[in-house]
Amino acid sequence: MTRPYRPLVDLPPATDPPAYGRWRHVLIGDGESPHLLKWARALAPQVDLWVASSRGFLPGFDDLVPPRGRLALGETMDHSGGNVGLLRRLPELGRWLQEVDADWIHPHYLTSHGTLAMGAKKGWKLRGKLVGSAWGSDILVTPQRGPHFRWVTTQILKACTLTTSDSEHMAAQMRKLGAGEIRVFPFGLEKMPPRPPHKAPWTFFANRGLEPIYRPDRVITAFASIVSAYPEARLTIANDGSLRPALEQRVGELGLANHIEFVGRLDAEAQARCYERAQWYLSLPSSDSVAVSVLEAMAHGCIPLLSDLPANHELVRSGLNGLILTNAPIELMNLPQQLAPLLPQAVQIGRDNHEWVRLHGQFAPAVEGLMSRLAELM
Repeated sequence: MTRPYRPLVDLPPATDPPAYGRWRHVLIGDGESPHLLKWARALAPQVDLWVASSRGFLPGFDDLVPPRGRLALGETMDHSGGNVGLLRRLPELGRWLQEVDADWIHPHYLTSHGTLAMGAKKGWKLRGKLVGSAWGSDILVTPQRGPHFRWVTTQILKACTLTTSDSEHMAAQMRKLGAGEIRVFPFGLEKMPPRPPHKAPWTFFANRGLEPIYRPDRVITAFASIVSAYPEARLTIANDGSLRPALEQRVGELGLANHIEFVGRLDAEAQARCYERAQWYLSLPSSDSVAVSVLEAMAHGCIPLLSDLPANHELVRSGLNGLILTNAPIELMNLPQQLAPLLPQAVQIGRDNHEWVRLHGQFAPAVEGLMSRLAELM
């Protein structure tokens, strides 16, 4: 049963609670991440929401959780490890969680915030249960770094009553590491865009981070192959990162400055306009789960061109609603020939991709299902 609401601070009264009742729910993650903010927007109407951030908070949290319902630890995060400074803040987090006395403690990114949540639960004897959300490299990359990282990940997964994964592939890896019950759903869209319009045929968009894991150099190599066959092709590259200066230099050296535009980080509205214009979407990382950017692109009617990763096969049937590109060099050399048969069907492919996301890739229904299951586990 859900215990009676016992206000710790002055919070706004709950309105229109869901049928399964409200409980006290703490998110633990990076409050400066738009992804954690997206979770907060989905959860705030459902539960009495509290948030602990390893860093600070984006302004959007102000409308969801009052300042006295938040804890900012003010640390710098390194998701690949080495978060000694963050671990030093465990006593502060533990005391705060003890006071909050949450029903559910919900860390995001398991090998950093999951470690904190597990340590706080044990060290401060918290009654709240753990529900952990894996984000990708915390499962697909970090455990491969050595026995210590694998052991820590296993301990966190075993400590969680339930975990969430955004792909079946990642869920399978989590089970191998000791996870129990897992709910699988994509980190989908909060709002569906309109039905996709007709688009210029050789317009491309890429918006993954300009960092090595996302292989933006491979995106440029792929596009260079396309331009050799279709000189009218244009690519917009959004986002930023440590590789941007080198990438801009390479574009100049390849003579593609009139074909490729770097636009930096975009707000949601500007990014939506880029999706709407683009016929094709390029995302070629070396490691990934189901990426929300790919779902966004599909919802806007783009045809995705993706790297050969297991999670991407959950979204794309290569040659039908997009292409999966292996790492073989000949794949990029032959890319124009692979795209040409898809172009006459581009409008229908775009509409089919939009409809698939509408049916399978929306966030709110997935969160509703998660909340119902958490209510059963209380």
